[in-house]
Amino acid sequence: MKKIILLSISVLLFISCKKEKEKEKEIEIEQKTKKELLEPISNEILETAVIYEANIRQYSKEGTFNAFTKDIPKLKELGVKIIWLMPVFPISEKKRKATGGKNSKFVSDFPKEEQGKYLGSYYAVSDFKKINPEFGTIEDFRTLLKTAHANKMYVILDWVPNHTGWDHTWLTTNPDFYTKNDQGEVIHPKGTDWTDVADLNYENEDLRKQMISDMNYWVVEENIDGFRCDMAGMVPISFWEKAIPELRAKKDIFMLAEAWEPELLKNNLFNMGYGWDRHHTMNAIAKGEKKGKEWEEVIQKDNDRYRKDAILMNFMTNHDENSWNGTIQERMGDASELFTTLTYLSPGMPLIYSGQEYGLNHRLKFFEKDSITKVKGKEWELLKKLGVLKKSNKALHTGKIPATYSKIITNNKEVLAFERKKDTNSVLFIGNLSKKQQIIHWKKEGAYKNYFKGAKMSSKPTLTLEPYEYLVLVN
Repeated sequence: MKKIILLSISVLLFISCKKEKEKEKEIEIEQKTKKELLEPISNEILETAVIYEANIRQYSKEGTFNAFTKDIPKLKELGVKIIWLMPVFPISEKKRKATGGKNSKFVSDFPKEEQGKYLGSYYAVSDFKKINPEFGTIEDFRTLLKTAHANKMYVILDWVPNHTGWDHTWLTTNPDFYTKNDQGEVIHPKGTDWTDVADLNYENEDLRKQMISDMNYWVVEENIDGFRCDMAGMVPISFWEKAIPELRAKKDIFMLAEAWEPELLKNNLFNMGYGWDRHHTMNAIAKGEKKGKEWEEVIQKDNDRYRKDAILMNFMTNHDENSWNGTIQERMGDASELFTTLTYLSPGMPLIYSGQEYGLNHRLKFFEKDSITKVKGKEWELLKKLGVLKKSNKALHTGKIPATYSKIITNNKEVLAFERKKDTNSVLFIGNLSKKQQIIHWKKEGAYKNYFKGAKMSSKPTLTLEPYEYLVLVN
């Protein structure tokens, strides 16, 4: 009897110890998992962030999620924190465009044997809750998202709230979601040549609810980290005032507006807007249409109209600019490197568009398959160094507690000089924004290090700069 009791006690102790070890292991795994989880997006993260626009169709020869996913770790080298995926949704076949511009044509305008090559515009969405099979499956998308998160990057979806493609089920199930003419016919957005999409009517409350519901699906069910909202200014601000708080109630998200209206960046609505005026000014200066001093005027204009902690996206190119207005080299020529550096050193968040890191020098097709050539060169090295500076130096912080921006007097209209400062950190930019040699006289004193050359130098009262030469000095 005693033996049986002792055996029972031994068995119980063994089971108890085993359960205890299993519990300890579960706690260890849980703690490890928590550490590996991506921390919520925050103001501190946005201070040093670089955003990357991923054109999945054209990023690789395959044009798939999987082909892009394998390269995500490489983007860490460039300091990328946010990946913006161009629309990943199915594209309408009805009224699918084959060419752009005022004289654009539909796929149906071409012989049947040619129609297959025209893939249509990402922005003619046929279903907001499905994946474009051109890119892969929902599982492929989830792998992309998990890979990004594992590499401490956030993923935002390109959302198209202003219109849908002509195949969208709402045109049948909810025709009142759309804008109509006097004859009761659904129309494309007024004042545009976007004939491949149907205009949504935001006077309809049910549309607003459904749109928020579809956005919530991706945040709640798929765990994405926010949205880049196409033509956000064409949608009533009252919609955003309702939608964004509801989305933020589910998760800390990042919201980028393809817009520049200051009211969209107020009251905890969008985190970031487009620095369109800055972009257009860079193009104009590079073409000799404006003087370098006019950059300062744009910065001052932005300071006056936006709140202090508003973030603007600084960009050399994007999907629209590249396809419709030309490559960086076409638009900016020999000034390209200088202006690329300026997008990192100016207040705001720099954008890298697919292929820019590899010196993309052709206009990517918009409605057909194309691809970029991925060979690392001087552009990669420049963006890598700028990414390190952006991440490591507080003087380039943006967001809630941004670094200051102070103009430096040079008495030369073609030379731009400014200083960014935060705490004890300081970064100076001096650049000749013209195709002629310039001499400046300035009174900035102090000892600095040339960031790109690593050499120490003291500021001199007179400085000669060759065409488009620039200096980045750190204290």
